Amino acid sequence: MLIADDLEKLLEILPDFICQPLLEHPSRKYLIEVVIDLGRRPEARFPNGPEYLSSRIVVWQDLDYCIKRVGNFGVDNRSGIERTLHRISAIRNRKGNIIGLTCRVGRAIFGTISIIRDLLEKGHSLLFLGKPGVGKTTAIREVARVLADEMEKRVVIIDTSNEIAGDGDIPHPAIGRARRMQVSRPELQHQVMIEAVENHMPEVIIIDEIGTELEALAARTIAERGVQLVGTAHGNYLESLIKNPTLSDLIGGIQYVTLSDEEAKRRGSQKSILERKAIPAFQVAIEIHERDNWIVHEKVDEAVDQILQGAILFIQRRKFNKDDSLWIQYEQSLSTNFIANNSYNAKLKNTRSLTHVKYQYKSQGLSRPPENKQLASDILNMVASQSNNSKIILLYAYSINNQQVEATIHTLQLPITITRNLAEAEVILALRSTIKQNTKLRQLAKSRQITIYTIQSSTIPNITRALKQMLNSSKMSSLSWKQLCNNRNYAEVLALAEARIAVEKIVMNKKQSVELLSRVANIRRLQHKLIKLYNLRSRSFGEEPYRSLRIYPD
Repeated sequence: MLIADDLEKLLEILPDFICQPLLEHPSRKYLIEVVIDLGRRPEARFPNGPEYLSSRIVVWQDLDYCIKRVGNFGVDNRSGIERTLHRISAIRNRKGNIIGLTCRVGRAIFGTISIIRDLLEKGHSLLFLGKPGVGKTTAIREVARVLADEMEKRVVIIDTSNEIAGDGDIPHPAIGRARRMQVSRPELQHQVMIEAVENHMPEVIIIDEIGTELEALAARTIAERGVQLVGTAHGNYLESLIKNPTLSDLIGGIQYVTLSDEEAKRRGSQKSILERKAIPAFQVAIEIHERDNWIVHEKVDEAVDQILQGAILFIQRRKFNKDDSLWIQYEQSLSTNFIANNSYNAKLKNTRSLTHVKYQYKSQGLSRPPENKQLASDILNMVASQSNNSKIILLYAYSINNQQVEATIHTLQLPITITRNLAEAEVILALRSTIKQNTKLRQLAKSRQITIYTIQSSTIPNITRALKQMLNSSKMSSLSWKQLCNNRNYAEVLALAEARIAVEKIVMNKKQSVELLSRVANIRRLQHKLIKLYNLRSRSFGEEPYRSLRIYPD
């Protein structure tokens, strides 16, 4: 990665007793900001912590020296150094006098967004999330340059605080051919966003720090006009954006919906639930937790729906290695913050430890994963053992001798446990004649989505046949899995592992459809083959090369 920071221009505005220690500091290229407060020692902040630069106390003359060398401070108490990306922020006393300065180092880092280059090429709108100082502005500055110079799109930047393209009338070269519109006052940002669309015919609009309801509404309006959006917002996770009533419009908005009694019983939830209100303004959300560790939600609408329903969420974690190679790691996440039903919530929490599965590959520039047979074998064995060993079916026997069922399970060594608590049960085994008469049990099973297996009479052969049917419908045999994965390369095993986890953890457990990651045609055929072994339906959607497969429950 190439870094341009113009650090010497920032040091020129500082007094000698602050500037000199920084010039000699071995870690000056990692400097984050310099803090100058009246009556205190000057302080430099680095990634590993703050350091005092001098034993001398800052006085009025030192602050005045700095203020005279920067531009005028706006109503947001921010200023800058012309043709640089540095930001100078002021702290004022009650009389309006400046008593402190935060001199933030601005850097243009070329190559930052190679981690998400494939997402840019798809033309989706991207929303960057993360805490302050994690690198969101640096990322969208590089996005602007790549879209304008390399992809030759018409890009307009809404630069409210002059952080993206620097201070002054001439923008910093780091944004390439992208155009920059400055905002006179922060509260007018939403108006400038709409003005950019109406006056300058952009293909892409880039917005830093979407923070108000009007700006979120303007972003939705722009997205509805077919313009690609790239923006940032404060919030560590997608869940924090859902909880934020001001910014939730960016991901479709959240509303309370009152269900009918029958629908509430079917879902096993309370009558009032949260649902997504509309189509999100951004199709892709990227959580930046560290500068080289990003989490990607490629389909925001589906991710939000799954979070609100308490379903298992598939996420991508992308990391840069020291050798500039890229790790893409697929993980499962589970959020129970939005589930109202406490018993259902507890059930989800219990499954969390069973559903934590990771599989990863190393990729140079998002190319095809390497043909690593050992790694493919490791994934195959990990998923098979995780599926076969961790899943114990909880069975409730109704009008059947429990001892008879337990003896059959013990003899066949089946991963089934009998429970006497119907609330914990995943399946019910009952006599056909008695279950017909018990309407209440059938309604309870329907509301909790519990499958009922019936037998004509409580004989050992009938019980054995029913127990084997439960296992066949809950998981595929280990023999079929090994045959299907035999002599497959790494990419094929990765796709099969994804499909198997999706089927066993989401489609069969939650009775929900799920869409897999986009794959090439020959790999999708393998996934179709695997899904047929579960007696489930699947279809392919989208256009090549981003065509993906969707799996439906029974």
